[in-house]
Amino acid sequence: MCDVCGDARHAPGRSRRGFLRAGAVATLAPWGLDLAVAADPPKPGSAPPQNAIAPADALKRLLDGNARYAANAPNERDFSAGRAARAQGQAPIAAILGCADSRIAPELAFDQQPGDLFVLRVAGNIVNKDLLASLEYGVQFLGVPLIMVLGHSSCGAVDAAIKVLKDRVTLPGHLPELIAAIKPSVAAQKGKSGDLLDNATAENVRRQVGRLKTAAPLIRKHYAAKKIDIVGGVYDIASGKVTML
Repeated sequence: MCDVCGDARHAPGRSRRGFLRAGAVATLAPWGLDLAVAADPPKPGSAPPQNAIAPADALKRLLDGNARYAANAPNERDFSAGRAARAQGQAPIAAILGCADSRIAPELAFDQQPGDLFVLRVAGNIVNKDLLASLEYGVQFLGVPLIMVLGHSSCGAVDAAIKVLKDRVTLPGHLPELIAAIKPSVAAQKGKSGDLLDNATAENVRRQVGRLKTAAPLIRKHYAAKKIDIVGGVYDIASGKVTML
């Protein structure tokens, strides 16, 4: 008798469905254990992975790279070099939660090469469950020591939230769901001086950083243990410079 469907014709224990089910369990098993799926510990005598560094060192590397980029003096790179090595795994030095804006490319803005950054992008650089899960993967299994939430000047998503609140604009499709996460940052600027778009953009970054610092269970645990740091910055499209918040 088949354990899955109860059909006597499927009596052999290794039915196709059973085989697939066993394969799925075997595939997912490491996720239920405290094991490094994609960043196994280095073998004895081998060099440690590039991301076996302090969060402050990872941040310095990013900011040094951004200074080179803004000065139009990036490191010369052969992007074909290292492909074989990268095929064996990844050890990114930072995870970047950035906006989907086409004018921003984190690898370029921080003058890093393929394999250095674990990049997640969504309009408005907001935290949702899917992106949070991806960040958890980067921290838990890739050993990422730093998370940066990266906003940017002239952000269309933040500007849309402003128009919704100030001008009562109605957005189509699923955009209202996206903008809902940004509206509190706009509302917080009521009565404050300065440029509304710039201030709301910075506030949105701060709020996403704050959310990540308390995001249970994995991110909060690693942050509380000081295994990672979580920071925020704003990229200026015109100058290419990142200002830390």
